[in-house]
Amino acid sequence: MGLIGERKRSRSRGKAKEPSQGDQNPHTGKPYSKRFFEILRTRQKLPCYEARSDAVDLVKKNQSSVLIGETGSGKTTQVPQFLLESGLGAKGAIAVTQPRRVAAMSVAARVAQEMDVELGAEVGYLIRFEDVTSEKTKIKYMTDGMLLRECMTDAQLSKYSVVILDEAHERTLSTDILFGLIKQVLETRSDLRCLVMSATLQAESFQEYWSNAPLLRVPGRMYPVETFFSLRPQKDYVESAIDVVVQIHQQEPPGDILLFLCGEEEIETACAEIEARADTTSKPVMILPLYSTLPMQQQRKVFPPAPEGTRKIIVSTNIAETSVTIDGVVYVVDPGLYKQKLYNPRTHSESLLVSPISKASAQQRAGRAGRTRPGKCFRLYTPDTFDKELPESTYPEIIRSNLCAVVLQLKTLGVEDLVHFDFMEPPSPESMMRALEMLHFLGAVDDECDLTEAGRHMAALPIDPHLSRALIAAAHSGCLQEALAIVAVISVPPPFQRPRQWQKMADKAHQFFASGQGDHLSFLSVYNHYTAAPSKGEFCRESFLHERAMKQSEDVNRQLGRICSNLKLDAISNAQKCDSLSVGIRKSLIEGFFMQCAHIEPGGKHYMTVRDQQMAYIHPSSFLGHKPEWVLYHETMVTDRLYMRTVSSITPEMLIEVAPQFYHPEHGKLSDNALRSLQRALPRVKAGKNSKA
Repeated sequence: MGLIGERKRSRSRGKAKEPSQGDQNPHTGKPYSKRFFEILRTRQKLPCYEARSDAVDLVKKNQSSVLIGETGSGKTTQVPQFLLESGLGAKGAIAVTQPRRVAAMSVAARVAQEMDVELGAEVGYLIRFEDVTSEKTKIKYMTDGMLLRECMTDAQLSKYSVVILDEAHERTLSTDILFGLIKQVLETRSDLRCLVMSATLQAESFQEYWSNAPLLRVPGRMYPVETFFSLRPQKDYVESAIDVVVQIHQQEPPGDILLFLCGEEEIETACAEIEARADTTSKPVMILPLYSTLPMQQQRKVFPPAPEGTRKIIVSTNIAETSVTIDGVVYVVDPGLYKQKLYNPRTHSESLLVSPISKASAQQRAGRAGRTRPGKCFRLYTPDTFDKELPESTYPEIIRSNLCAVVLQLKTLGVEDLVHFDFMEPPSPESMMRALEMLHFLGAVDDECDLTEAGRHMAALPIDPHLSRALIAAAHSGCLQEALAIVAVISVPPPFQRPRQWQKMADKAHQFFASGQGDHLSFLSVYNHYTAAPSKGEFCRESFLHERAMKQSEDVNRQLGRICSNLKLDAISNAQKCDSLSVGIRKSLIEGFFMQCAHIEPGGKHYMTVRDQQMAYIHPSSFLGHKPEWVLYHETMVTDRLYMRTVSSITPEMLIEVAPQFYHPEHGKLSDNALRSLQRALPRVKAGKNSKA
């Protein structure tokens, strides 16, 4: 028996008429290209293609439905096209959410090819700060966060006739909130269809949440995969992984290798090490890294097959687990770990921890080896570890994240009763209360927990609430343009490159931008030099900067600038006179981050955070060359110790002026050392003498 409401696929059902040579493309009015028919033959071999009529029936007949299809079944690329061809896109576009930007971009490009249309015309993508869509767009791939933002301006999602929530098993923060919101919209819009697609078999929980929605299963294109476990736990998983890859290359028959590692640094190290140790003379190899901050043209290199007689070795983060599918992989090396962000609401610190993957993820990784022929998966952990230490499934992001932005978004969407919002898995009440408390400190909500005008402005800006509060403050200090440049650089992947073989040269080049006041003003220097450079590409190469990140920061600046203009913040800024740019920017940052400051401890070895009295250190990558008495930081990360990242020096006078409710020595609940520093500064504040930083 199948699950409740589960559908069996019928092969005998009538199929839609297939396009033939000379036919006109209904989207462009031109004949189909030769390439279209080549791709069509590949599409027809996908497991999803067989389930075409079942998928269309499922969505047409039910407001909400669930489709479970293993990675590689073709669900992400094919199902939206089937629905469009069946006429479901006639009254509105089809939105397909993805948890990752890379997936939204690469899948949209692939579907545009399959439909024989220009990317950005009938098929497009929308990610934060990048909109490649048009009025004609009928299939729109987007990050789940962008659909959530669209809910703010159009609560009924009136532009869409179908919403597909893809990769739902990843349970990202935005997907979980979209679940609750779309469930409400379905009650008022009988014409809207919602399809939840997932790669793993948590079907029962999804069906239950979506009111016993019917389910369709599409099998993956799977060959048997032989799994090998380690005999004993490995001390250094990176070293062990490199050894196994080199061994496979030397001893196993042809076939590509996929190695999963945890981050950019590990991946680049492993690529260099494999290249040095593998026998590449008699057996040529192509070693390719894959992680989200890699430039797009380099990411695309992993997809085409390697030249005849060459083995492709891909070293990737868990992005290759479900989000992207790479053909030709026969061997998978799985250390059983990934990097996960954990937020502690009590200490307000985020930790980027290397954690064990779930059993579901382990099965997904092994499945990568069985796409084109029987494969092998080498697990660098013991069967005992698999059984006892790996959780069944990944913990939803909502129960391990800072909920400040979530609460602000829900408030903007008119959700008053946060506690009873229909979460699939509710976050802890403490996390919700801490988030509301922080929004109250930032002035986004009043004593009654209603949105203030500042809160509405903050919600309109698609950035972290602390940053949006700092931007609003910068407008009132007359330094909005400079603050926009800083926020733009913070909002993109780190622009600084440190290639292994040129690390000293890169560090020297980066020091050119260093400001004595710290990282925020150094970012402003980087941005200003980049925009003023006659040849931006050459400037980035000489300065060891990622050109893609700098281009993105320009786009971010433009888009945030437009939003600020709509909110009339630019007019406010132009009317103000900023005496000292350095002081104005740092005071504006304090408005948003006054809870994220730290005071140096006697002896000068470390800092103590003011909010939670935690011992902290300035991150080694910081431009701050000295240890000032007070610092403001953008975020903390826990590795072997608590590090403050993106740090700027501030003065106690600034703290008393900007946040007296927290830093005035008479009612500040701070450590004795911090209070003594503030008491020394108080007479200077009263005398109106701003110290020159």
